[in-house]
Amino acid sequence: MTETSVPSVPPMPPHPPMPPNDPSPTAKKPRTNLVVIGSAVAVIAAVVATGVVVVQSRTGETRPAAAKSNAQDEDAVTAAKPDPEPTYSEVDADSFTVGLKTTARHCFGSAGCNVTVQPDLTFLGDSEGIDPDAVYDITYEIHGDESGPVIETAELSNRTSLSYTSSVLSTASAGTELSAEITDVSVEGG
Repeated sequence: MTETSVPSVPPMPPHPPMPPNDPSPTAKKPRTNLVVIGSAVAVIAAVVATGVVVVQSRTGETRPAAAKSNAQDEDAVTAAKPDPEPTYSEVDADSFTVGLKTTARHCFGSAGCNVTVQPDLTFLGDSEGIDPDAVYDITYEIHGDESGPVIETAELSNRTSLSYTSSVLSTASAGTELSAEITDVSVEGG
């Protein structure tokens, strides 16, 4: 008789081994994440709703829900409409006053004086009424020069930028009064 040996079989483990690509542990993690995210969304929604109620109660708003939605619809329609073209005031000679600011004076006894002046313009309205895209040429006349009136032009742009050239006048004496008046305003652009 020949003996044959039977290979020994290792004992069976108490639980079957898990395959390395088993999706069950990772499948539970996304479900857990979904539960956490869903709970967070519910808490945030509750906080926002509570905040809305608190704000409305503080402002004393007591409109019914239907009136609120109609008001919101009207606000949405108003917001959707384009703003109409802005309208600006008509600017003319009566819209400004002009004074003169003396920047230099050289007197020569009884021979008179050479006086350098600049316009001191004031707009007689709300500056928001001036078109910011327009350029206004403001013509003014200076009185008091020995040779007669001197006509100058200042340029107003961007509502507040005034460009001008100083005027040098010859007066008959140191006591000669200088004055100015606006004679015309013309608009370019805008």
